[in-house]
Amino acid sequence: MGWMARVNATGRPPAAGRDRRKQGCYTARMFARKLRIDVVIGGVLRPCPLEWLDRFLMRNFTGAAEFDDALPVADGRAETGLRIDPHRLAVALEEWLVKTGKISGNPVKVEVTEEPLARAGCENRAPL
Repeated sequence: MGWMARVNATGRPPAAGRDRRKQGCYTARMFARKLRIDVVIGGVLRPCPLEWLDRFLMRNFTGAAEFDDALPVADGRAETGLRIDPHRLAVALEEWLVKTGKISGNPVKVEVTEEPLARAGCENRAPL
């Protein structure tokens, strides 16, 4: 059966492997989850510096592939895929900060919270 037999209602062949209804509102975003990452060092809460996030999330520095679906975007901000567990990210970042000496011997706690997604442009779409 040739492609002419599969022509859809618009008179065009269907797009190969694409179903626009399944794309949802993530087409304009790189990652599905936005995380806020704060560090508490010596009792002071502050956003985790971008430099630390960048180095931690690079496999060259950590040797771990588990955070490959993460992109640091600003101080205290990262975008991640759905496979990354925020609790595991916090624990691993705490361990890395202590191991690399970034915190000068002070006690450290990392707090990772998921930010709600702004679904701009989705309000007019048909439900999936």
